[in-house]
Amino acid sequence: MAKWPNVPHCYGWLALDARGNWRMRDERAQALNLAGDIIRNPTLQGFINRNYLCDGNGNWYFQNGPQKVYVDLAATPYIAQILPDNQWRLHTGQIMPAATRVWILDDGNIVCLADQFLSQLDDRDIALFLETLTENQLPLSETRLLEFMEASAEAVSEFTISARIRDQEVRLEKSDLISLMLEVAYCQQPRLPENN
Repeated sequence: MAKWPNVPHCYGWLALDARGNWRMRDERAQALNLAGDIIRNPTLQGFINRNYLCDGNGNWYFQNGPQKVYVDLAATPYIAQILPDNQWRLHTGQIMPAATRVWILDDGNIVCLADQFLSQLDDRDIALFLETLTENQLPLSETRLLEFMEASAEAVSEFTISARIRDQEVRLEKSDLISLMLEVAYCQQPRLPENN
């Protein structure tokens, strides 16, 4: 890295969508606020996954030699899928560790915290997740789930809904994406500081 001391960091060119796809956002995509093209090359995907990090300010980036390529997040820093054996696999290929918290968001998406991994569940797996919900060890009815979704912040504490993630029960909480990202101090759209 000493060979390239003044390589500028890159902002706005790489994004992670809500299904765990890396997307390249050229100048046109950035100008028109488009998602960008999915990166389909497995070698490049693997390289990005292996070098995906977070800085001390909660900005996620891909380390490309001396350059940090900051990532725009459509949701959380990680996206998870449920595998046939009920493990959750992150978009980077890692198996998610044991979950400590899980939320249903105001928009119906599911977010889980496991160690440092804040991950939103791929929307194609939400139905599988909902099947695991129980209250008082009985399957959760759709009516009861809707009551939970519509409950005020104070009333939510009266519910004892649990989700089964892997082999453990985790109490279901309610939140919104902006609040969660603020709670863990992660940034969805890193940009070059104004004074630079």
